[in-house]
Amino acid sequence: MSIEDDMIARRNVAQEAGEQVVPDSYQGVSKQRVHEVLAEIDQSNDNKIDVVYSLLCDEISWYKKAAKQALRFCDGASVAHIGTHVGILQRGRNIKLDREGRDYWLKPLWEIGAIEKVYLNPNAEFNPGHPVAKSANSAYRLAPDFMGILLASEDEWKTLAVTWMDADVTRERLALQAAQAQETAGSIETPHSRLIRLSHEVYAPRFLEGYDVVYVDDGDGDRITDEERTTLTAAGLELTIEDSMPDVLLLNRDTNHLWVIEAVTSDGEVDIHKKQSLEAFAKRNGKSGVGFTTTYLTWKKTAARQSALKNLADDTYLWIQEDPSRNMHIKQ
Repeated sequence: MSIEDDMIARRNVAQEAGEQVVPDSYQGVSKQRVHEVLAEIDQSNDNKIDVVYSLLCDEISWYKKAAKQALRFCDGASVAHIGTHVGILQRGRNIKLDREGRDYWLKPLWEIGAIEKVYLNPNAEFNPGHPVAKSANSAYRLAPDFMGILLASEDEWKTLAVTWMDADVTRERLALQAAQAQETAGSIETPHSRLIRLSHEVYAPRFLEGYDVVYVDDGDGDRITDEERTTLTAAGLELTIEDSMPDVLLLNRDTNHLWVIEAVTSDGEVDIHKKQSLEAFAKRNGKSGVGFTTTYLTWKKTAARQSALKNLADDTYLWIQEDPSRNMHIKQ
């Protein structure tokens, strides 16, 4: 049974018993206080209020291995956990918040440091950052200093909020969070991260002469950083959340031609749908065209995927890291 099904059942049992599904406060903080604090920092809307309220939840973690260590929901909750808490428990619906909406109800809060990204490691500990791309162990929690505002007395919280939003304090806070996240990232390189790195460090220089990397999607959540957005803008490109986000995007500035690399360790090949989507992206951004390569780490992995799927789009390329001298052209 999924978490969503579990929470629907839990909610229904509580309702049938005439009990509250969600308490009036978590850790002594009411939803009204959340609303007031978010309004003070110009971040208040229904989704953000409910998201922050969910991250105050002090019940046992919904991650099974974290629960065994007596960790709580508020110590780290995934996008799915948060969306389920909001959509099913708080709002009484049978569907969680849409994951893609995180750019609207999570991103603005981590951009100012109210929410921190954390990662559930194999030892059932939450470490700063999201070092593994698109991992189910990527989670979020309220930053301690923001928690301090929510927990402060009626006489104190507004003063704390004003100080917290000071530009210099914000820069220092975000710099510290970034440094902590980088420390975690430096200790972990997943197979997907490794293949992405090899795709642009080994494959691209050998087979894509004249192309420069303008975007690498080796993270989670904030998928386009400010630095990457600046680089994309300089290249005359705009990626939106509606676009198929490539693992690696390159540009030949002489020919104004793009190239997309998709590094596959579980899924995500350049299939016909992804090809059509990114061809439309290239056209919308005024580029002369776009080429495509799907990369795998091993022949075994390639065979395991393609013997069943056969989903590589026509007129694209295939590169296998353990056989790096060959760049195979897919023709159907």
